[in-house]
Amino acid sequence: MPLAHCRRDGADTGETDPQRVIDAVLALAPMYGGINLEDIAAPACFEIEDRLDALLDIPVFHDDQWGTAVITLSGLLNYSRLCGRAMSEIRVVMNGAGAAGIRIADMCKAAGVRDLVMCDTRGVIHTGRTDLNDHKRRHASDTPARTLQEALRGAHVFIGVSAADCVTADDVRGMADYPAIFAMSNPDPEIRPDIVAEVLGSKPYVMATGRSDYPNQINNVLGFPYLFRGALDVHARTVNTAMKVAASEALAALAREPVPADVQALYPAERLEFGNGYVIPKPFDRRLFVEVSFAVARAAVESGAAPADTDLAALRASLEARNANRA
Repeated sequence: MPLAHCRRDGADTGETDPQRVIDAVLALAPMYGGINLEDIAAPACFEIEDRLDALLDIPVFHDDQWGTAVITLSGLLNYSRLCGRAMSEIRVVMNGAGAAGIRIADMCKAAGVRDLVMCDTRGVIHTGRTDLNDHKRRHASDTPARTLQEALRGAHVFIGVSAADCVTADDVRGMADYPAIFAMSNPDPEIRPDIVAEVLGSKPYVMATGRSDYPNQINNVLGFPYLFRGALDVHARTVNTAMKVAASEALAALAREPVPADVQALYPAERLEFGNGYVIPKPFDRRLFVEVSFAVARAAVESGAAPADTDLAALRASLEARNANRA
């Protein structure tokens, strides 16, 4: 049922009323083992998820915040391997500071990224700005750059959850050698893959989008089903950072494994072999059910979010059996 209740103070403003959503979820929660929030805009989504997570003893997960972030981090982890730069050495520039952007930045930093510049519609989010909310202020940078174009000069990675065509061919030319461009605006990305290919030619780079008709699709469907499967199977009380990072690491590891013939057959035009054109698994890979779910479950137990006496070996056997029995 839809839970994005709006304020009704004489006119429908279209703004989410956090308290109404929280009250509705609290009333429904006893009937469920977990709550997946969807399509709630920032900044209300942060308050809603944080308060529900504190009030409930079942996992609460806002897919728009964390789903994209988990998949993005998996691609970034594999880019780090391919380009030979440690996560702490990668310079990341982000465009978009809404729900997904803030949480992508959180996940990147949790995985070791130290140099991250975030931009919003007013330019670089820097320490001199006085118009920032608390979530943006956490990611404010001490940098002389004031525009996206200035920030991109010499950057290793661009991550976009913003608007179409905001990155130009000249911006890509000005990035560091062996760049990664994660242009996730839908339906039209921040820069089209064909433009990047024309600019960089035979030089190495990683290109990812939110679309299924290009390689390296960053799609939430790779994350939230298995985050919930792992959390529910071990009766986790929350979905914490350790569990999210574990999901990213499991996705990245799976992309480095040989791809089964049945998955490759679904994508005859693509060569599904770990490398620049394949850093993120495909959603039809049945191994996701076991590998990502189990990684999340194990992280829940090891981080204290689930009972310490959980039999993880039995859980993995159960996941494998369920996966084998799926049609």
